[in-house]
Amino acid sequence: MCINSSVSIPSNSFCRKRPSKRHNIRVRRLNRWRRLRKEAGTKKMVVGIKTDMQMKNLKLYMENQSIIEENEKLRKKALLLHQENQTLLAQLQKKFSNPQNHF
Repeated sequence: MCINSSVSIPSNSFCRKRPSKRHNIRVRRLNRWRRLRKEAGTKKMVVGIKTDMQMKNLKLYMENQSIIEENEKLRKKALLLHQENQTLLAQLQKKFSNPQNHF
């Protein structure tokens, strides 16, 4: 029933208040603002994670490069040692293959 009316009108008629459009617009704006704020927060998080991953990737890359350089140095040393070993082995075989050096 309407408060200011003197005549009894059924409750489902015009006296009901309709939701104001202004309220509806405010709620939509607020929801939109909240959604955008939340998305911006997750983007910041994603950007932070992305930069963290890039830094970790860079550190691993640099570590790999140093390991590769060390590996190449060790390979060169191993090659030199192998060559020295081969020459010493050849000298040893030559020494024992000569019959005059036995006694």
